[in-house]
Amino acid sequence: MIYDSADAWISAPEKRILLFGMSGLGKTHVSNLLRAGGGWFHYSVDYRIGTRYMGEHIADNFKREAMQVPLLRELLMTDSVYIASNITFDNLAPLSTYLGKPGDPAKGGLPWKEYLHRQDLHRAAEAAAMLDTGHFIDRAKALYGYDSFVCDTSGSICEIVDPENPNDPVLSVLADKVLMIWIEGSEAHTQSLIRRFDAAPKPMCYQAEFLEAAWNDYLTETGNVPDTVDPDAFVRWTYARALAHRQPRYRAIADTWGLTIPADRMAGISSEADLVEIVADAIDARA
Repeated sequence: MIYDSADAWISAPEKRILLFGMSGLGKTHVSNLLRAGGGWFHYSVDYRIGTRYMGEHIADNFKREAMQVPLLRELLMTDSVYIASNITFDNLAPLSTYLGKPGDPAKGGLPWKEYLHRQDLHRAAEAAAMLDTGHFIDRAKALYGYDSFVCDTSGSICEIVDPENPNDPVLSVLADKVLMIWIEGSEAHTQSLIRRFDAAPKPMCYQAEFLEAAWNDYLTETGNVPDTVDPDAFVRWTYARALAHRQPRYRAIADTWGLTIPADRMAGISSEADLVEIVADAIDARA
């Protein structure tokens, strides 16, 4: 780790961390808190994916839908209107809408082949956005004078890396730049996340092998064929399995490359000083 002791972390004039874990456990909350304090640059991986790497795909998808409306088609063909996503750190809906869900087109589902294509695009975009972390550390310092840096990752970071590989091309680069911190949820958090997802299922990015297995198992269990699958029913069915699939992968990243801090403890952070103390405790515990 880039800080080999709690004292090294506490005394470091430049503190650089990366937060990872399931969406909904506080990564963005802590990042926003640090940014609001005025001394930290907040790098959102999801925002970078949705603007730098997937922005054109997202806008083209909007245009494709708009072209089906005669009035909008005419305006687009004459460059009379402009269509773009309004993605922000706190509203990533354009990205998740593009990623989509597979199944019945009458219910908004994507054909399986197109869905897999978009998953591939997202995984490549996420890896590239993660590798941009070092560039943004340098940029934040050179342009804005920020000494400290927080990388707010996507929940799917564990889907695009091999946590067991000490030479993983993404994790090995990140380890030289930032202190990686897993925000670990409890069983109670897991059940809460499942209930929240059931109420509002949203698209997610998955490891290719996991996704193929989940799709085939779902078709076998339900007797559906691809074009009759209810998209929301499939992603709800998959979500709890995805949590179980991700947990050991997150743990392997933390065990090999960084730290683990319980979500309950992170939820109590109200200042930079709180974070510094909690991280110092975690470094001592690991040592």
